[in-house]
Amino acid sequence: MKTNYTCITDLPSQVEIPPDGILTRTLYADEQVKVILFGFDAGQELSEHTASMPAILHFLQGEARLTLGQDSMEAHAGTWVHMPANLQHSISAKTPVILLLLLLKQATSEARKER
Repeated sequence: MKTNYTCITDLPSQVEIPPDGILTRTLYADEQVKVILFGFDAGQELSEHTASMPAILHFLQGEARLTLGQDSMEAHAGTWVHMPANLQHSISAKTPVILLLLLLKQATSEARKER
């Protein structure tokens, strides 16, 4: 029996952070989840925005200022955050940052079915 899976043994090696920029790379997508790897150079930021579905942020490298709703905190390698849909958030990189974002599509689909 063949089992399909995706395995990446070194996530940070999958992104080359552009000087004075932000790089995004979709690593995986299916009906339930979309996985995006971000690379931020120091001083780069994503201004306040929302996502239409729940999401998970996992900081793999670097230091950033993370705002979640009214709360602001320092994020660094190892910081993990689950965000509900439509939560305002922003990220400002203090050093080069590598961030893994998981967009949870299944939760959005199930919420629509309940309406």
